[in-house]
Amino acid sequence: MKKVAVSIGDLNGIGIEIALRAHNKIKKVVEPIYVISNEMLRQASDKLGIDIPNDFKIVEPNAKDFKIKPGEVSKRSGFYSFRSFIEAINLAATKKVDAILTLPINKEAWSKAGIKYKGHTDALRDIFKQDAIMMLGCPKMFVALYTEHIPLKDVAGKVNTKEFEKFLLDFNANIKELKQVAVLGLNPHAGDNGVLGDEEKHITKAIKKANKKIGFEQFIGPIVPDIAFTPNFRESFKYFIAIYHDQGLAPLKALYFDESINVSLNLPILRVSVDHGTAFDIAYKNKKLNLKSYINSVKYILKSYKRDHNLLKL
Repeated sequence: MKKVAVSIGDLNGIGIEIALRAHNKIKKVVEPIYVISNEMLRQASDKLGIDIPNDFKIVEPNAKDFKIKPGEVSKRSGFYSFRSFIEAINLAATKKVDAILTLPINKEAWSKAGIKYKGHTDALRDIFKQDAIMMLGCPKMFVALYTEHIPLKDVAGKVNTKEFEKFLLDFNANIKELKQVAVLGLNPHAGDNGVLGDEEKHITKAIKKANKKIGFEQFIGPIVPDIAFTPNFRESFKYFIAIYHDQGLAPLKALYFDESINVSLNLPILRVSVDHGTAFDIAYKNKKLNLKSYINSVKYILKSYKRDHNLLKL
């Protein structure tokens, strides 16, 4: 059975409740190891009124315990979630676990704690000195992002042939399915041959260069962004590449919000994550939580290790 380190996320949010409520399901197919201290686990359990399972294995992060304050943005909870994440990475990097699964963090809390990263992917990119690719989705549709958490005004300047070609080749190396991938343009109407912007010339050149090196016309585009996610296109493509964050994630979340996951490609470790936030507004209120994203993250790990038969148990 594969071992999975679960980075516990921001303890003022819903992550720990998801972990506790889903434990009996996921333990049937993976061996979860939760990066949290006994004291913080006890606090959360008491506040939620959920008993701690006897087989709830933990590894303590290098961080001080603190008082959980549901729904509050806190530098202490931000720092704790970061150290939980770092310990999960260490477990994966030293082969003590086979993958890491990250529960949601709060970016403002990280900032208050003096953490320079805007999120998990930024940190992974820096730690491993590799160009990690953020891909989100579910078996019906995955969207990879060329740029992520940067201001919209800076996106166009990032579109150049050399860097985009490398992105495409890295994506190809990490996706084993020989399926065609839809590549979106940046501008309305994909630039209308330069009338509405000329960034598409770089996208087109990069696509041609990458496809030639791959020896297969894998990347198709640039496709007009406002039709890329219509039913006809979704029938033809499973994978999409968006040039910026909201271009890809707004349609994805409109279609598959409850079941989507976040995957970091192009790294020496396997990292998956839920594709939702800390939900501070419902934290510790015993509201009914949707566990689909968390369960689908586990399923992705199993599929990555070709253990599809286990998916039937979840």
